Amino acid sequence: RPSVATDMVIFTVTDEDEGNYRKLPEKELRILLIRRGGHPYLGCWALPGGFVRPTETTEAAASRELREETGVDQVYLEQLYTFSQPGRDPRTWVMSCSYMALIDSSQVQLQAGDDADMAAWFKLVCRMRCQEKGKELWELELSHDDILLRALLEKREKESFTQCRILENDGLAFDHARIIACGLNRLRGKLKYTDLAIHLMPEYFTLTQLQQVYEVVLDQELPTAAFRRKAASMVKETPHFTENAGHRPSRLYQKNIEG
Repeated sequence: RPSVATDMVIFTVTDEDEGNYRKLPEKELRILLIRRGGHPYLGCWALPGGFVRPTETTEAAASRELREETGVDQVYLEQLYTFSQPGRDPRTWVMSCSYMALIDSSQVQLQAGDDADMAAWFKLVCRMRCQEKGKELWELELSHDDILLRALLEKREKESFTQCRILENDGLAFDHARIIACGLNRLRGKLKYTDLAIHLMPEYFTLTQLQQVYEVVLDQELPTAAFRRKAASMVKETPHFTENAGHRPSRLYQKNIEG
């Protein structure tokens, strides 16, 4: 019989370090990883997660893991997929019910769980390297300070990332490269028709900052006029403006709860 675990794909967006205070800082998409403090994959980096307790649902376990690792709850949480391939964990057959969470990084205080000796936000980049004969090769790159993790994934054109093959893997535990790619693909898809990116924003933000978040997640530039028409129903004006930003003050917005 399989054991059941939850693995958390926790996304946030941060400001890239910028020396020129007059220039708007670029955004970076980041994901939370923990360095494993025990076997298997001792010293490798993995998604935060753990086994579901006898008294828990998978959603309750995911919420607990999120709270233990980040110190926050009451955030956007969505089930991604159940990864159940035999052999994905060398200890025994472990099914992973994965979840995606979106949080504002300014609210977070990282704290590694029982089976980890470090937790850190990794910059995430995932791009298609090439496409040929009905297959796509995707390169996943995660970086934090001087740590660089890479994986190469092969996906058939009509398959989802849940079925992709991991061709190369440098530093990531288990099949977590596949789970990360699945989570990012879900996030990118939903941004095209929902206001999901609002969950990555602080309470007050400018329209330019919101557009930057969309662009860094989708990995593409967006026409400003078209984006602002799209965003009109997502946000509401506030009487507040940016201060001490080194440039002309911009109006601040909030999520439109009624939108």
